[in-house]
Amino acid sequence: MPVYHINKGINKPIEFKGLKAQYIGYLAGGLVGLLILFAVMYIVGMPVYVCIAVISALGGGLFYQVFKYSHTYGQYGLMKRTARRYLPGYLKFNSRKVFTRLKK
Repeated sequence: MPVYHINKGINKPIEFKGLKAQYIGYLAGGLVGLLILFAVMYIVGMPVYVCIAVISALGGGLFYQVFKYSHTYGQYGLMKRTARRYLPGYLKFNSRKVFTRLKK
């Protein structure tokens, strides 16, 4: 008789060290960008200590901002926030009265 293991994590968002869903990708993209910036700064001829200091400061800011967005907006909140900008003005409602009055 085969033994089947049940995966209890089905339909849960991917989470790594508190980062949820797409924020892991944002952090990875930011780190790749910082690596490229470091390479460009080094090739241009800036001193290594200056490069490390600048990249460390920007990396700290990147981590802080990504974790802040992850905790503030959650899994899909940031996408919903950006999608709200593309909603036409005549579809934005400030109250539910429009919908509650339809029943009468």
